[in-house]
Parts: sequence; C-alpha cells; structure tokens
Amino acid sequence: MINKLGIGFVGGGFITRFHIKSLLSVRDCDVVGVMSRTKASAEESAALARSIGVGDEAKAYNTITEMIADPKIHALWVCSPNFTRIETFEEIVNSISSSKGELIGVTCEKPLGRNVAEAKKVLELTRSVELLDGYLENQVFSPSVTRGKEIIWARGAATTGRPYLARAAEEHSGPHMPWFWEGSLQGGGVLNDMMCHSVEEASFMLTEPGKPRNSLIPISVSAHTDCLKWQRPEYAKILSENSDGKTDYLTRPSEDFARALVEYLDEEGNKLIVETTTSWCFVGEGLRLSMELFGPEYSMFVNTLDPDLKLFFSRSVTGAAGEDLVEKQNAESGGMPVVSNEAEVYGYTAENRHMVQSFLARKRPEENFSDGLNVTKLLMTAYMSAEQGKTIPFPPPDLDTFVPAVARGEWNPKEN
Repeated sequence: MINKLGIGFVGGGFITRFHIKSLLSVRDCDVVGVMSRTKASAEESAALARSIGVGDEAKAYNTITEMIADPKIHALWVCSPNFTRIETFEEIVNSISSSKGELIGVTCEKPLGRNVAEAKKVLELTRSVELLDGYLENQVFSPSVTRGKEIIWARGAATTGRPYLARAAEEHSGPHMPWFWEGSLQGGGVLNDMMCHSVEEASFMLTEPGKPRNSLIPISVSAHTDCLKWQRPEYAKILSENSDGKTDYLTRPSEDFARALVEYLDEEGNKLIVETTTSWCFVGEGLRLSMELFGPEYSMFVNTLDPDLKLFFSRSVTGAAGEDLVEKQNAESGGMPVVSNEAEVYGYTAENRHMVQSFLARKRPEENFSDGLNVTKLLMTAYMSAEQGKTIPFPPPDLDTFVPAVARGEWNPKEN
C-alpha cells in the first residue's frame, strides 16, 4: 500500500501547468514526471513542479512507456491534445500488458474523445488493463458550484421541490494553440471544446445528491452552431498568420458560437431542462463561466467575472499584455476583475484532490470515463441537431459512427 501518489503528466502545455499549480493544495501526491511531444514543454512543466514544491524530483521523460516503467509513478494525468488521444491510451495499454510497468489509474482531460467511437475506445482500452479511471471535468468540482448545490438541495429543493432548469455558459475570446481551431484535430469547434463543461456541470446541478448521474435520462437535444466572428476576413487572417497558414477560416471554419438545449426526465417522469451557451467570440475582461439554477421557489447564480477582487488602471498605466489577472485576459486597463486563485475557483484543486484520494483508496473516482463518454454522446447529438436544423430524440441511431461535418472539414455556414 502506497501513502503518496506519484503522478506523471502526458502533455506539458497550458492545462498541465494549471493542474500542477492546483497540487499546492492537494496532499499525498508528488509530480514525478512530465512527457510531451515537445521536450521543452515537458521540461518547463517539470521545472514548475520543482519550483513550487509539488515535485522536488520532477523531470521530463521521453515516452509514456518510460514513465510507466518508473516505479515512482503510480498514475497518469493525460493532458495531451485531442488528436493524440487514441495513440496515447494504446501506448499506456501496451506498456502495461507487456509488463513494462504498473499503474493504479489514469485520468484524462476533456473531451474523452473527439467523437463517440474514440471515447468508447478510450474507455475500453482502460478497462482492458483494469485501471481506475477519472474524467477531468473541473467545473463540477468548483467550490461555488458544489457549495451552491449543497445549499439549494438541502433548503430549497427539500421544502418546495427539485430544481428544473439549469443554465451554464463558458465564453472567451478563443483558444491559445492553433490546433484547437482545427476541426479535424480538435474534433469540432467551440461546442466540442467547451460545451463538454457546461453540459456536465448543468446536469450535475440537476442531479439529486446521493443519486447516480443516470438517474436523469436525456430524451432530446436541440442545438445551433455558427461562426460569428472568426470567419470575417480580418479575423480569419489572424488565425492564418498564427498557424503559419494552416488554419483557413474563410473556407474551412469551425463554429465559434454554439448553444444547446437538452431535455431530461427524472425518476418520477418530471421534465428538466439544461440550457448551454459557449463562445470563442466573447469580448470581455477574460474567461467567463456562469451557472444558473432555478426551482419552484429559489434560484442560484454564479459568474466568475464577478469576483471579490477588482482593480482599476488609468490610461497612464502601461505594460505588456498578459493573463495575470484572469485567464484569456483581453485588456490591461480600466476596471479589471481578478480571479485570485484560478486553480481553486475553477475546480482544479478539488478535482485533483478527489482523484488522488480515490486512487490511493483504490476506488473509481465519482467523475469517471463513463461520464466522459456520456458527455461525448450528448455533444455529438448536438452536432447532429445543428446540422439537421431540428430537435433530435436521444439517443439517435448511428451515434457511434457519427463524425460532425466540422470535424470532417466540410462545414461552412456561408455556403448553407
């Protein structure tokens, strides 16, 4: 029995560094290693772990197999790009099945797969070597969300009835890395990139505490997608320049706006609604996460751009552009909200604490790959709905083989 979990990260980029910073507030774990497609990013993330004291001996590894072979690593956090998902898990399984090393479990950042077939494959591969699995959906661990749910259900729902409408939104000005903008690499546009958060968070809020997520049954999905900003010539040019000409939003865009409405039935046949909105064309202070919950005699509101700290800088205050106040920060002057501890506020700290404690106890985490697969099924149904322009009963036929037109490079709203 081990008392401290050794973690190896697959991927050394932005999201890995977010996870590493969150581990400052998580006990009984150490970052042992980082492996990335680019050795420099692995070394940078390993150096971060050493510098903040969450992995004194953290180092860069050349391959996933090399990390699995290290007996000090007990679990992997998969934070590599979407288009590497299957090859990543195939290497994990091959390493374990060929006795290169052992693991307790593996976690995976969203989405579990770019489509249902990939998400199913990830789950099947993980089960084939009997690994515990954790789906890294940080927003269901956000303190404002979990505390709000606790109070709403204990007071509002207990006296006047269960909540029936949840709204969730995630909006910012667009991803950092060029591959995120490519439908074929990422699996879609903003719907696949960010609605995975909103759908899972909202359904979590509507699920009665102590009951499994499948106590809510999705019955239909209605969605709309569009490209409102980034297909305009002046903005398409920016994307092209940032990707050395690879990203062409004039002829091969991905959606930068998406909305969806998912209808559910609870165990008593009551209809519940999840309403989600996501955007890469939001112009504001920075990343905005919002959550609303409504019941017969109560409501709940969360907005991450309404924090407990705000600053003001006049025109005379100048400096380099950055993201030191809030993720996806869009300005350096005027009235500015500050998210003082993003890893905590966005749920990464509580998420990783739960994953570490679950693996040490040899228990499957409460948020796991089955949840990731279910989210992917809803997202693909949303793409179907948007493409067909109608509400789609859930689950639709041929969902397992469906690949959105945007992921095939065949979607262009200006031609429709």
